[in-house]
Formats: sequence, C-alpha cells, structure tokens
Amino acid sequence: MIDLDELTAAVIACGKCPRLVRWREGVAKHPPRRYVGRDYWAKPLGGFGDPKARLLIVGLAPAAHGGNRTGRMFTGDRSGDWLYAALYVHGFANQSKSEDRHDGLKLKDCYITAAVRCAPPDNKPTRLEFKRCRPYLVQELKLFSNIRAVVVLGKIAFDSFLAAYHENGGVIPKPRPKFGHGASFVLAKGINVICSYHPSQQNTFTGKLTRPMFHDVFRQARAVLYSRDVG
Repeated sequence: MIDLDELTAAVIACGKCPRLVRWREGVAKHPPRRYVGRDYWAKPLGGFGDPKARLLIVGLAPAAHGGNRTGRMFTGDRSGDWLYAALYVHGFANQSKSEDRHDGLKLKDCYITAAVRCAPPDNKPTRLEFKRCRPYLVQELKLFSNIRAVVVLGKIAFDSFLAAYHENGGVIPKPRPKFGHGASFVLAKGINVICSYHPSQQNTFTGKLTRPMFHDVFRQARAVLYSRDVG
C-alpha cells in the first residue's frame, strides 16, 4: 500500500478528467480582477492535515479561486474562513485563518479531504468525475485507520464518503442513514459520522447555516474523541 506522500503526489499529477483540467487551468489564466497577477496552483489538491488524525473532514471540491488558487484545501475563500475558525476554537488548528499554503497553519488530530480534487465548473462535478476521483478517498480511508470521527460537509460529501467507505469494505447500516445538519450515526469500529451543511456562501449568507450550528458539529466531534481519550 502506498503511503500518504505517495498518494498526495499521485493526486497532484492526476489528469483523468479533461473537463476539469481545462477548467482549473482556464480559471488560472483568466482570474477575476482581484486576483490578477497572483500565481494559481491550478492542479488537483491533496488532502491537508495531521497524518495521525482521528478526525476526518470531507468536503465537496476545491473552489476555483480558493483551493485552486492557493493549493490547499479550503484556503483563500469564505468557506475556509468558517471552517478554520471553527477548527481553531475547538482545538484542531493552531490559527484561525488560512490564506495560503505557506501561512504556518497546522492541524492537530484532524485531516481535510474532498470528494473531488479539482475545481469544477459551477461547483458541480459530473457523476463520472466523482467516480474517477473516488479511489483517492478510498485510499485515504485505508491509510487513516485510526479515524474515529468523520464530519461530512454537505449531502454530496455525505454520499461520496459512504460510497468510498463501502468500496473500502465497510458495511452501510440498514436502513441507510439520512443526511441532515447535526445528524450523526456510528459505523463499524466505532466511527462516528457527523453531518453538517457545507459552509458555502449560499448557506451562510442566507442563514441556513449559522456559526453556532457549525460550531456544534465540531463540539460533537471533539466530544467523540475526548470521551475515547478518557475511556
């Protein structure tokens, strides 16, 4: 089995989806005015965080001018502002802001990944693109064998995680768990899955997702890990 560094290198070198390659590179060549003159990563993104993490966070895909620009998951956009602020408050990050991949941010006991590793047009990967990218998430599940809590950000991340979990040999409970903000359930080996709305501007600007709601999710995750620490 390959190690995490080898997996990350394979992700970054991936060119399986021509539509996504064209999009991510085209965005870098024609950025909005506020980013003119900035260097864009414009490649797929590996995961980010603690290689010994017990908390796994699964998102949808990099943002065109967020991760696709900065080269790190949830970095350089509003969704990342929400996520890293929450991780900092609950002890999973050493700082509350994530502006670029050289800003000194470190995660503790937490690793962030996504269902798709390239920025997609309109934030909507196709079914085939999800399928092509899923082996990377499956491989991460093999590598992170000590995961005890999983936070899924949005319904699509929820479905993608369960598909990868099943492909990795996991058994999906019956009846199949349903997504809902704050909903949680336990998989085999004591893996607690906690659902959250995605911290996209569509959700945060409309009040569908509030900061207290979002912080409650990570409070749940921390309680899972802490209760195990104290036996």
